[in-house]
Amino acid sequence: MPHGTGKILNVPIKKAEFPVTKKITDIAPDSGDIRLDACINDGQETIYSVEMLCCKDVELLKKARYLQCNIDSDIILPGKRCTKLKKSYIIFICTFDPFSDGRHIYTFENRCLEDLSLALGDETTEIFLSTRGKKDDVDDEIKDFLAYVENSTDACAQQTSSPMVRAIHKRVTEIKQDKDMELQYMTLLQR
Repeated sequence: MPHGTGKILNVPIKKAEFPVTKKITDIAPDSGDIRLDACINDGQETIYSVEMLCCKDVELLKKARYLQCNIDSDIILPGKRCTKLKKSYIIFICTFDPFSDGRHIYTFENRCLEDLSLALGDETTEIFLSTRGKKDDVDDEIKDFLAYVENSTDACAQQTSSPMVRAIHKRVTEIKQDKDMELQYMTLLQR
């Protein structure tokens, strides 16, 4: 996944961490989605929150706002200066089209409604990727990645020309064969 996130944002990713204990404890039994939180380090102190959603959620946009609030509140304590806030990206990888416009990617930043060229400059960005996109709005490697998210099979991985998708599939296969990860996954499913 780190290569995929770097590709989406066109930034080099130095390290990605997937806090398994956080994934398990933060999931409500009736949430209806799969949560894949990732802590990603780009060496520039930018924060990336990545989540995969498999079910359309009527609260999706409020969830983006909530995640941004959590990111910010984790960085500064009450009474501390807001200048400590870091640039942040919230990325949802969706197996549905969240805005029904046929795009693979939807990118949002805070802008003035009266003058769209005037950005707020708060350094927050929300990105929604859709496996159901139809438009020619991303490159072929991102399309292959999204196709793989939709259909994570050996056959799909073999058909792609994307080294990124092949690397992701290799890692997915390794995780599926890891007994410790299998136990954590089964615990997650039971919840």
